Amino acid sequence: MPNDVDRPRARDLGLAPGRLVPGRSNAITDVPGVRVGHTTLWIDEDVRTGVTALFAHAADPFEQRVPAGLCVANGYGKLAGATQVLELGELETPIVLTNTLSVPEACSALIDWTLAQPVNGDVRSVNPFVAETNDGLLNDIRARHVRPEHVLAAMAAAATGAVDEGCVGAGTGTIALGFKAGIGTSSRRLPPASGGATVGVLVQANYSGLLVADGLQVGARLRRTRLRCGSGAARGDAGEDGSVVVVIATDAPLADRTLRRLAVRSMAGVARTGAAFAHGSGDYAVAFSTAEVVRRGDRGRAPAPGPTWPDERLTPLSQAVVEATEEAVLNALCRAVDTTGRAGLHVPALPLEEVRAMVKERERGDAST
Repeated sequence: MPNDVDRPRARDLGLAPGRLVPGRSNAITDVPGVRVGHTTLWIDEDVRTGVTALFAHAADPFEQRVPAGLCVANGYGKLAGATQVLELGELETPIVLTNTLSVPEACSALIDWTLAQPVNGDVRSVNPFVAETNDGLLNDIRARHVRPEHVLAAMAAAATGAVDEGCVGAGTGTIALGFKAGIGTSSRRLPPASGGATVGVLVQANYSGLLVADGLQVGARLRRTRLRCGSGAARGDAGEDGSVVVVIATDAPLADRTLRRLAVRSMAGVARTGAAFAHGSGDYAVAFSTAEVVRRGDRGRAPAPGPTWPDERLTPLSQAVVEATEEAVLNALCRAVDTTGRAGLHVPALPLEEVRAMVKERERGDAST
């Protein structure tokens, strides 16, 4: 099992993108109220998949809806619930991440869970929000091993504090930038002069490109030039496509329009890692605010009670999103382990000692980096 191997995070290697300071756990859960849970399915030789669930706060998400903004950088994906978020600018369920062919099961679980809440006895419409990437190279995706009970288990396991990364949950079978990848997370705290807010990011990394790690040309130096990821499995080959899902949380009181703008900025962080943004990639980001003053009570019918930040304060938040997104991807790569899966395919993890050597070269000022 992947959790048997403890690999360092990016900062432990000297990879620390940007200038802003991370939060206590350097995770999306540094944003107060945010919880993350995983279900990992690592079974026999062919099953490498799972579920990751995120909650914005402890209250009923259907009753107390958080404002949200969505970015579709490339829409080659199966993002359930997208159009209602675009239209109304709010989330009414937890966010669930899984593999491409398990989106219906995840939707079913979210609907069942929402209808079962004590105050929802008269509910007749639920907009489950489920995002995915294709893990079909390492995982027997056609067998659809993820069931509603696995989604409910991830939701039940959701907790604050440190977040498991790498080959866990929805990242169990993903590949990015030529290496085994998975789930990664990071955060940034704004200084008091910029509002003091916290921004957290979690990624499901599964895309193609040539790895750049905090400015280091890692992919080129390691000669990992083949663009390889997961969604090409739909054609029966390795392909050059792939996907990424970025989830952004902040305690800054923002309206959905501003959150959409933050979601767009996250793609700059993905680009910094060397992403190819291929034709067949599904590149999505969703951003939400946990601030109570911008929640919409009474199932979205009651307007938010308080003011939001003006656009003039967006710049430091944008920087925080870009930095945290880049580091979240690097954490997904650093924490992932060598993985053998479907049909005996073996995908190596990022060779950390070689990366550490590149960081030391840069510190010495060697021109080769």
